[in-house]
Amino acid sequence: MGKKKKTNQIIENLNILGAGSEGVCIGRYEDRVVFVNNVVPGDVADVEVYKKRHSYYLARPLTIKQYSEKRETPRCEHFGICGGCKWQNMQYQYQLYYKQKQVYDNFIRIGKFRFPDINPILASDKIFAYRNKVEYTFADRRWLTKEELETADMNNISGVGFHLPSVFDKVLDIHYCHLHDQTGNEIRDSIKKYALEHGFDFYNARSHEGLLRNIIIRNSVCGDLMVIMVFGRQDENIVPIMEYLHTTFPQISTLSYVVNEKMNDNIADLQVHTFFGRGYMIEQMENLQFKVSPQAFYQTNAEQALKLYQTALRMADIKSSDVVYDLYTGTGTIALFMARTAKKVVAVEYVESAVADAKENAIMNNIQNADFFAGDMKDVLNEDFVSSHGHPDVIVTDPPRAGMHPDVVNTILQIRPKRIVYVSCNPATQARDIALMMPWYKVMEIQPVDMFPHTHHVENVTKLELNQ
Repeated sequence: MGKKKKTNQIIENLNILGAGSEGVCIGRYEDRVVFVNNVVPGDVADVEVYKKRHSYYLARPLTIKQYSEKRETPRCEHFGICGGCKWQNMQYQYQLYYKQKQVYDNFIRIGKFRFPDINPILASDKIFAYRNKVEYTFADRRWLTKEELETADMNNISGVGFHLPSVFDKVLDIHYCHLHDQTGNEIRDSIKKYALEHGFDFYNARSHEGLLRNIIIRNSVCGDLMVIMVFGRQDENIVPIMEYLHTTFPQISTLSYVVNEKMNDNIADLQVHTFFGRGYMIEQMENLQFKVSPQAFYQTNAEQALKLYQTALRMADIKSSDVVYDLYTGTGTIALFMARTAKKVVAVEYVESAVADAKENAIMNNIQNADFFAGDMKDVLNEDFVSSHGHPDVIVTDPPRAGMHPDVVNTILQIRPKRIVYVSCNPATQARDIALMMPWYKVMEIQPVDMFPHTHHVENVTKLELNQ
């Protein structure tokens, strides 16, 4: 006799009370929190619990019994399957509310320090087609619906799109992504069609085989368009593919490729081959121009990035006699903003190609009082470094989502600049790091910035001053 299939618990008429930090919404059932995708605060829904833990449940909606006034009709046909825009079914004003609340909740629950009222979040003027960088993945197996499983030719199920949450070896085949412009969508569709017509093999993430692996599309406010193809192996078909892109899309100003035979998708340490163009694109903010190479980080919402940097500059309150350290500088955008008013800026970044771009950006903008250094922050920032380059009056830090390494925080506390401006894409790790500084610093101002509409992500800028 076969084993009886377990039936998942159904919770009826669950009130959706709020939105969580990972883009899921929250309800309560008995003494447990229930996390539910694809609903909106204010909904009342019947949900199916698919995972139980001691203090919470994970559930999926079955039927919406009552629709929230906060709801919005999603524009994207992929909503609910693609994990990229989890809040596209929520009106933008409420997205902003829950992002600001996320900052507040993290500062209260994780930071546990005193802070002033949080400034109203800076909204994005564009809520669609705002991304200047999108990366798609080729896969020899795309995600199939139940209906497609019954009719699809299983010998032809390749796709180009985004990985689904918790699914590493399949992609959702994207027909149109509303987060970037029409041209980017046309490039993705065209290279897919060309590859299928010519029988080029798509990458298999399990066997690590396949020619076509990724395509990265970047554009700038100056009108530059950069495309980077990532191939899974050296192959004679690379040149025809690149020639096809160059001929079909003459508006591509820089066309490059990378051969990635590693077990992961990170190309930061790999050689980039320029097939056509100058090998980089130019971005502009105010009267500053920035060279951005294929591997270099640059904020993906350029218009909001300007608001972010203007906020950081205002909070830094730089005097003409100040030495400023810019930690995790990327291509030097914040550093060059600061250098216009500072005596000297000292900037550090892990990615060597980004540092090379930063140095060229300083020359391009005729800025001579900014020095850039490459290396792991916890190894570079030490007593000898400070002795060599001067004690900072202001430190601006913009670390990755994981926040700052404890050694970096300890060094900052030994240096003790007058002001710290902490720019973060993760308020949770930001709150954690600031809490470590509380015996010596106080929080003076907090400014959230929405860089990524329709997602739960929020940037946050916090100003700290040394206790006198």
